[in-house]
Amino acid sequence: MSRPGLKVFAPASVANVAVGYDILGFAIEGPGDEIIINEGDKPGLHIKAIRGTTKELPLETEMNTAGYAGLQLMRHLGYEKEAVEIEIFKKMPFGSGLGSSAASAVAGAFAVNEFFGAPLTKRELLRYAVEGEQIADGAWHADNVAPSLMGGIILIRDNETLDCIKLPVPSGLYSCVVYPHISILTKESRAILSETVSLQNHIRQTGNMGYFVAGLYRTDLDLLRRSLEDVIIEPQRAQLIPHFYEMKEAALSEGALGFSISGAGPSVFSLCQNSLIAEQVGVRINKILSDHRIKNDVFISKINTEGAFKF
Repeated sequence: MSRPGLKVFAPASVANVAVGYDILGFAIEGPGDEIIINEGDKPGLHIKAIRGTTKELPLETEMNTAGYAGLQLMRHLGYEKEAVEIEIFKKMPFGSGLGSSAASAVAGAFAVNEFFGAPLTKRELLRYAVEGEQIADGAWHADNVAPSLMGGIILIRDNETLDCIKLPVPSGLYSCVVYPHISILTKESRAILSETVSLQNHIRQTGNMGYFVAGLYRTDLDLLRRSLEDVIIEPQRAQLIPHFYEMKEAALSEGALGFSISGAGPSVFSLCQNSLIAEQVGVRINKILSDHRIKNDVFISKINTEGAFKF
């Protein structure tokens, strides 16, 4: 039986969210990755083309995050001999700290699932998307993948078992994400992190994380403002991002609830109580970077509560 082709989208995401290193993330409305999926002319999943990027990405299915995620799902569903072809459209920057590889993996798994009639829920797709992202960085974590797939703000209790929950999103909450056009390798960003944490910082960060979750459930923006302080990871990574503290001071002075590093960087983000403040923060950050001759992109967005979707 012939199956109609379709197109899907998986959004970018902000990981860590200051207080939740490797266990907290949220999705934004754009940018993201698109995939078109159709019947192919030979058995298995094959990548027809990758568009929208000058970076060379592997067309070999098992070496590509989207391809591998989709292939693993086909194997699970017993469709590995079906002829399937995908075309990947990269619509977000690489190495930006916005979950580019995660968005590709999510789009790959989600596209295959939709192509075969959506037999699995998004929650059931999570493992296959994480398997796909693992191809890119070798790590098994879902703080980008889970929000890109399921939308919203996601808290992960345990990455190994992918035990995670979707947290409530206060009405009107906006993000301002700024991507400076500089290069930071995720491996480099992880390598500088200390393997030990002082008891004092552990206590402080745990309190901040608890207050952040409480603030979401209570729709208490003051709790969010008081809790969005990273005393463990940010102080170590800020040195990799030019003018980080200048940008942070500007964002907070404009009324942002908090400001920190998105994922491994170099992108930075603010959470804001409305779109006007988010836009004002974006203007300030853009000016600081532009004054220092650093090109940058500004993304103003509500928290994306839908995640991946088909057109």
